[in-house]
Amino acid sequence: MDLKAFIRDVPDFPKKGILFRDITPLLGDPRALQYTIDELAARCKGKGVQKVVSAEARGFLFGPAVATRLGAGFAPVRKPGKLPYKSQQVTYDLEYGTDTLAIHADAVRKGEKVLLLDDLLATGGTMSAAARLVEDLGGQVAGIGFVIELEFLKGREKLKGYDIFSLLKY
Repeated sequence: MDLKAFIRDVPDFPKKGILFRDITPLLGDPRALQYTIDELAARCKGKGVQKVVSAEARGFLFGPAVATRLGAGFAPVRKPGKLPYKSQQVTYDLEYGTDTLAIHADAVRKGEKVLLLDDLLATGGTMSAAARLVEDLGGQVAGIGFVIELEFLKGREKLKGYDIFSLLKY
């Protein structure tokens, strides 16, 4: 299936000069959505994934569905103050400033094999921080997957050493 046919280009969003890759047409088509979830899961078969971890918000659209296909659990990564239980946090650098992500302190068990999953790989900062959270909790990153990768932003450079895949590349 040609998934690019279900990605809408929105120029100048969220600001002038940005070409936004909108996944909502993909989400709205049952066949395209099913195919995407199946393909994400297929890339991880045989890796022994026990937990899928995704960052808010669009990662949440794919993470739980892929987790069920893999017979794995799911754990959310969120902004600070959004999780109700004791959490582990990591602060990471952005182009202009910093950001912080959090995960429940008991979300990943020591030695657990984890798939990190998100809709988009841009600069790699969010997934690099999520990988640090998982490893700080004692988990092993078994792979990092994306629906879309913006290759020109070179996000893979921040994720060197990990098994990375993406379904679509721009």
